[in-house]
Amino acid sequence: MIGVKCRKCGMMQMSQATCKSCGTALDPESPRHTPVQTSPQKPVSPSSPQRGPIYMSEEPPPPGMVQELAASIVPEGSRSVTHEAHSPARGTARRVHQLIFHGKGGSFLGIYIVNILLTLLTLGIYYFWGKTRIRSYMMSQTEFRGDRFAYHGTGLELLIGFLKATALFGVPFAALIIAPEFLEPREMVGAVAGFVATCMIMVAVPVAMVGARRYRLSRTSWRGIRFSFRGSAKEFVKIFVSGSLLMIPTLGLYYPFFKTKKHAFMLSHSYFGNQRFQFQGRGGDLFSSFLLALLLFLPTLGIYWFWFLAKKQRYFWNHTSFAGARFRSTVTGGHLFLLKVGNLLLLLLSLGFAWPWVVVRNARFAFRYLTCEGTLDLAAIKHQAQTASATGEGISSFLDMDAGFDFG
Repeated sequence: MIGVKCRKCGMMQMSQATCKSCGTALDPESPRHTPVQTSPQKPVSPSSPQRGPIYMSEEPPPPGMVQELAASIVPEGSRSVTHEAHSPARGTARRVHQLIFHGKGGSFLGIYIVNILLTLLTLGIYYFWGKTRIRSYMMSQTEFRGDRFAYHGTGLELLIGFLKATALFGVPFAALIIAPEFLEPREMVGAVAGFVATCMIMVAVPVAMVGARRYRLSRTSWRGIRFSFRGSAKEFVKIFVSGSLLMIPTLGLYYPFFKTKKHAFMLSHSYFGNQRFQFQGRGGDLFSSFLLALLLFLPTLGIYWFWFLAKKQRYFWNHTSFAGARFRSTVTGGHLFLLKVGNLLLLLLSLGFAWPWVVVRNARFAFRYLTCEGTLDLAAIKHQAQTASATGEGISSFLDMDAGFDFG
């Protein structure tokens, strides 16, 4: 059989009127084309796999063919957590990063049991070392871009912070509670003491929130670079007190604005090295969803509230950025509802002993629906550690506000 080569695209093919690739007219007798003797084609066996067209042209194959071929060769399970998502419209690629939690309930159970036993044997003193072990375990099991986080706090720091918090806050607060029993007139002294105690709590709570966040971030690192919190406690006290007071005349309708302001302050003053987290959310964007959740709270027996919580979580993360990349959350109300119901059943059926599995489930759930999209400029991040004491953490423990570590 005689093959001809197209003078335009260079594709070899059987002799015919026009090129099957570009449509150019072909003439086997013309000197413009070089006849080539080809071997007869072998019949294709029915059991042989069907293959796509083979390009014999000197030009490279279309770009899309390479990606399709690679995707068919690489198994789904072997793809990296950090990958590129291609946009057909723009022809560009964006990097997608995801946190991974490797912890297991069984290994966490051992830490949990040891903490309980040693806390009982030491009359509660080991509690601070137990809390440190838990945080260290959780951080060491959290991975991002192939490296795990590390926690550098100590139990002694927490113990000293708790003692300072007791002296600065606990003793005066206890004195205000006891004073009406010894001073006359009891009614007037009780009213004044109650007012002062309420004011102390209104100030102590935001101070504890800022202090605890400052301490926990300062003791957390990734790739040897520390996190830090640089917000002013005085500024947050103003946000917290004014927001709490506005909740009363608005009958709670100020909640989405209040929550967003607190979140914005905590996140926008958080750093990794010398790079700052950014948040661009507004409370008004959540107001309609909050109203709908209130209206459907009783008809749905409170179940619809999980849909609002998921919406709030998505909104907060989707308006957060860091070092050129943006976070994205895809959590849904249904998934959040099933998580909480499953956790409740685990705790009830196990009489509380399944708490380690609940913690692990919560961590896996949080990371499963959270990604960081974009090109992270890690080269611009420099180590810039900040000093922080555990006094605020101690006040947080004194007020039983220990909600764990997070970025929001």
